[in-house]
Amino acid sequence: MTLFKAKNMMIAVGLIAAIPVTQSMAHEDTAGLPADVAARMAVMIQIKEAMAPLGGMAKGAVDFDAAVAQAAVASLLDASERTAAVFEANVSDPKSEALPAIWENWDDFVSKSDDLTFAAEGWDVSSLDSLRAGMGNIGAACSACHKAYRMKK
Repeated sequence: MTLFKAKNMMIAVGLIAAIPVTQSMAHEDTAGLPADVAARMAVMIQIKEAMAPLGGMAKGAVDFDAAVAQAAVASLLDASERTAAVFEANVSDPKSEALPAIWENWDDFVSKSDDLTFAAEGWDVSSLDSLRAGMGNIGAACSACHKAYRMKK
């Protein structure tokens, strides 16, 4: 692994590791929310929960398990494929971190969502090295969307 790839992988692992903390703070309680907002939060929670074991394995905090990794990627793929659909309705709530820019730039948002799906579809997690190699693509897809369309708190 080149120094450049190793550095990018470590940055991606750090970004992925931060996602569960920030998302869980915002998405713990969906009771009483509009159904559309609750559905969006549920998809983001699913992504967070799928990334937890993958990030743990990539960082070496969790033993590598190809079956667990594959199940996590399948869950990530399922959620990424549903992301655009659950964001179609322009509904807001103070607990939501979704910016109005999503609906103002819908095609770009969908494209960024598709990028995550594409990265997940092609992610080989049959070995620890291949899992780590794909973290950068997943991290970049998540980060690109969050930078443009997620409220900073």
